[in-house]
Amino acid sequence: MRSPHRTDSPSCRTDGEPEPGLVRIAHLPPGVLRDIALVWLADAVVGVSFGAIAVAGGLPLWVPVLMSLLVYAGSAQFSAVGILTAGGGPVAAAATGLLLNSRTAAFSLALADDLGRSWAARLIGAHLITDETAAFVLAQNGRRQRRAAFWISGIGLFAAWNLSVLAGALAGSALGDTDRFGLDAAFPAVLLALVLPALRADSAARRASAAGAVIAVVAAPLLPAGVPVLLALLGLLVARRGPRRPRRTAASGSAA
Repeated sequence: MRSPHRTDSPSCRTDGEPEPGLVRIAHLPPGVLRDIALVWLADAVVGVSFGAIAVAGGLPLWVPVLMSLLVYAGSAQFSAVGILTAGGGPVAAAATGLLLNSRTAAFSLALADDLGRSWAARLIGAHLITDETAAFVLAQNGRRQRRAAFWISGIGLFAAWNLSVLAGALAGSALGDTDRFGLDAAFPAVLLALVLPALRADSAARRASAAGAVIAVVAAPLLPAGVPVLLALLGLLVARRGPRRPRRTAASGSAA
């Protein structure tokens, strides 16, 4: 299945924009940088929690720090650390992390053309793909805006996550689990706000989201954590069953 965001080559693009050059903050639409900064802050809070929990659970300081640099996947890291601190082996921890992070394969298809044309840009960019960076990119329209959204949010998130994990690991068990403050709800809330414009404008996206949500809710009490999220991707099959119908604006409706 081909992603609607991909083309055969850069010369075949249909948006009419020139190949983007250097990424600049000025390329971001108004308000996007503020939204990105809020996600950086939420990411830092969760990163501190992760580092503290990992060290408080008995892991050496270098484990969460190195994992954050090389793995860089919050949900996968929390799951892996949970298994390790509960007495599980490294193979089980790695397998769980891979399962949870396999959803980013779909993101890579949608974002590949926004990373850049060189192999170095795509190699580095592939490491920075997360739920948050994907949401910021897909919320933009032009190629220049999408590329700026990816690299600015991606590099900032990577720095915020790793620095906060190091700070949390150094603090050890003194901070405890920040989930008791409800801060773990920051990520879902921000992601929902980012995808709402796409849901309002695209009936296919609404069908896929609704079907995926139903699947995840039904599967959550029956399956291990992370699996319901993967099953929610089956909602994409619903989107393929009907045509994509962007919502009409008032102007287009009056002209019809």
